[in-house]
Amino acid sequence: MASANLGIKEEEKIVIKNNCGEKLVGLLHETGSKEIVVVCHGLRGSKEHFTMAELCIALEKQGISAFRFDFSGNGESEGSFGFGNYRKEVDDLKAVVQHFSEANRVVSAIIGHSKGGNVVVLYASLHQDIKTVVNVSGRYRMDRGLEEHLGKDYLERAKKDGFIDVKSKTGALVYRVTEESLTERLNTNMHEAGLKVDQDCKVLTVHGSVDEIIPVEDALEFAKIIPNHELRIIEGADHCYTNHRDELASVVLPFLKDNIHSAEEPCFI
Repeated sequence: MASANLGIKEEEKIVIKNNCGEKLVGLLHETGSKEIVVVCHGLRGSKEHFTMAELCIALEKQGISAFRFDFSGNGESEGSFGFGNYRKEVDDLKAVVQHFSEANRVVSAIIGHSKGGNVVVLYASLHQDIKTVVNVSGRYRMDRGLEEHLGKDYLERAKKDGFIDVKSKTGALVYRVTEESLTERLNTNMHEAGLKVDQDCKVLTVHGSVDEIIPVEDALEFAKIIPNHELRIIEGADHCYTNHRDELASVVLPFLKDNIHSAEEPCFI
């Protein structure tokens, strides 16, 4: 699932502090463009996940700088892993955007895969500084999929014990879901967030037709509520676009190039 030195050239490692003082570690695919696209990974993922790493490389080939980073508690970044942490990850993303803004760069678009898709939509619902957003296989219904992962009566068990441990088939601890983080996920309202995205913010939702983690129906729901929205379904693609990486890039890149360049012009007025 990781990318092993997939870049055209050596990426520059950059460390950015979030509001909690934790170090967020990322890799910059530098092309010299003033604009930067920031790319966000999914649950239990990292900046090394091939889905997002290869999108950054595709952007780099088109002359667009891209930055992929680990949310706090993931990958190389500091902090504790949280099953929820949606608002904190939005804050992490805000710290990244602010870092590049202070360096006289322009974050022209944000892309998120899976949970990262939720984060970029939530970001757009709370902040108006990014006008181009790409939601790759984000989740609309936050209660769906929990029983498969956590077992029946998961909420009652979490309240009773304070947590649920997710274990592998061999019984090894994979990760812990606290009652607090579970409650945060269940209380994260993507319908409300989608409605709050500004009309001037252009959102692309991409989803695989045979996504085994998040049903394609979730993408259709985003299309109903986000004001300025484009929907693209990639036929035959699974959640990670395992055999459809080129198709993913062929959908995302034209959207970004069209909207980044059209969004640039007002900056010079």
